[in-house]
Amino acid sequence: MHILWIKMGGLWPSTTGGRVRSLRIVSELARRHSVTLVTTHGHDDDPEGLARVLSHCQQVISIPHIVPKRGSAAFPGAVARSWLSSYPVDLWKWRVPDVRTQVQALIDRGGVDLCVADFLFAAANVPMGGPTPVALFEHNVEYLIWQRLCALESSPWRRALFEIEWRKLRACERDACLRADLTIAVSENDRRRFEALAPGVRTASIPTGVDTAYFTPDAHAERPNHLVFSGSMDWHPNEDAVLYFADAILPRIRAEVPDAALTVVGRNPSARLRQAASRAGVDLTGTVDDVRPSMAAAAVYVVPLRAGGGTRLKIFEALAMAKPVVSTTVGAEGLAIQPGRHFVAADDPGDFAAAVVRLLRDPQERRALGRAGRDLVEARYSWPTVAREFEERCEGVVELHARTWGTAGRRADLSRTGSPRHRGARVVAGEHTAIGWSHHHS
Repeated sequence: MHILWIKMGGLWPSTTGGRVRSLRIVSELARRHSVTLVTTHGHDDDPEGLARVLSHCQQVISIPHIVPKRGSAAFPGAVARSWLSSYPVDLWKWRVPDVRTQVQALIDRGGVDLCVADFLFAAANVPMGGPTPVALFEHNVEYLIWQRLCALESSPWRRALFEIEWRKLRACERDACLRADLTIAVSENDRRRFEALAPGVRTASIPTGVDTAYFTPDAHAERPNHLVFSGSMDWHPNEDAVLYFADAILPRIRAEVPDAALTVVGRNPSARLRQAASRAGVDLTGTVDDVRPSMAAAAVYVVPLRAGGGTRLKIFEALAMAKPVVSTTVGAEGLAIQPGRHFVAADDPGDFAAAVVRLLRDPQERRALGRAGRDLVEARYSWPTVAREFEERCEGVVELHARTWGTAGRRADLSRTGSPRHRGARVVAGEHTAIGWSHHHS
């Protein structure tokens, strides 16, 4: 197949769960198929590094786009413009004309067997309903994240804004699922949610994966009574989780274990979070090149999420490192892990604190949970296995679409395309233009 993959917001460095999942699947697909990636990059992204990491792709095209983030000077303007449209701000800010133009040009050139819109944010930049089938890769049920945040919000005016956001997001998500030829979810839970959201939608699901050769146990690095949480701190559900833990759970733990410490590993903590961490005696690392040393130091890995969607790669990474995990139900939803066997589930602050204290005091239970988690991900959730399932879903939708449109001559070549050969073509055309790299298969 020739796959055109569209991902807004870059892929490298792979500092978020979504980036990791997309990068690993794209990389695996490119070993058997011709893959062209169209993405965007901002100040913190490394498009040249991405081209090196994906040198076996046919082409990597990265277009500069600075998204207005919450707290930035440009964000209020994006909010105001989104109010005048049917788009929520979370989607409005990712409508990029240069990306739409590039994607359409590649399709018009011919030979594209499948477009993959990676996350809902890419959907507005991908033509749907035409002769080229589109798979919408939904890492989350996006509207559900904002709906949950709305329910947790105590400020009336912020709650009103969140209410508008999630309702508009739900309408856009329903429309995108119905227009796509296939919606791919990352769990059976999410797949059923999409079917309820958009009756008649064609859906499939794939599991979450983990690099079990990269994330490995290191029992000697563990620090007594040390807790760790990891995740991008500029993602609202992660920030809410840390604030909630610091306010409602950590004091209960320290009442029993006074020297209990928490390290939060993740990029871009807000001023609000830094102030709360300072008051609670919580260590914020900010961006790190390698999350493993911090995770290895954990006696217990905590996931106190109250909002979110999709599945949490962070849990599989912790399990791969044989770490005992305490998580809320939301934090662990969609993962094929059993409470009491692979992790401890706790939703009430008192229950969460009690579970952490029990594990800190019981090294035998910590080791048993860690072994069970490591055995599970090692046996069932490697990235090559996950990518193969994704590939099978793509092959199916291409074949079905070809029959529907009567374009048998454009059917994908589903056989292995051979080993890629890097041609070395690279063009850097200036600060405000795309950066493109071409890699052609032999």
